[in-house]
Amino acid sequence: MIKARTLQDLFKRYRLPGDLAYAVIWFAFSVFLLISLPQETSWASGTKFLAQPAFWPYAAVIAMLAFSGLHLVSSLISERLEGRWAEIAHWLKSFEFAAWFLAYVVLVPRIGYLPATLLFTVILALRLGYRSPRMLGAAALFGLVVVVVFKSLLRVNVPGGAAYALLPPGLARCMLTYF
Repeated sequence: MIKARTLQDLFKRYRLPGDLAYAVIWFAFSVFLLISLPQETSWASGTKFLAQPAFWPYAAVIAMLAFSGLHLVSSLISERLEGRWAEIAHWLKSFEFAAWFLAYVVLVPRIGYLPATLLFTVILALRLGYRSPRMLGAAALFGLVVVVVFKSLLRVNVPGGAAYALLPPGLARCMLTYF
């Protein structure tokens, strides 16, 4: 068991270089939510205070604002950590995969669910560093299984690809229904 000698030792926290940026982002988001609340909620006349439709959203957002404000203040008064921008750059890397998903969403109605899914599973496998034919085949097989499960077995309604219109009528109908 570790014994703290002082209150400062007891409440000392581990910080990462992106701590200040994180605190600013959440505080700004909390302010945005607080400003948005009057348009999103309402106070009903003749209703008890705790039963008001707006009470709990206001309570949650005010608590979020208070705690994110405390986090921001503690980040501002703490010692400066090196590597803040490297940490933020690391966070921004996740947007690449959001862009991949958006490209997939745009491509599905054009070329179809099956071709888009096969294409993106293989491309993302390559992007993640898999180069062997075995791994690329596994990625394509995974894409095929996903399409069969969602479209054929679960009957999830996915828009048909415009490219399916180029197929013979019977095959186009099959592709639209099952793939």
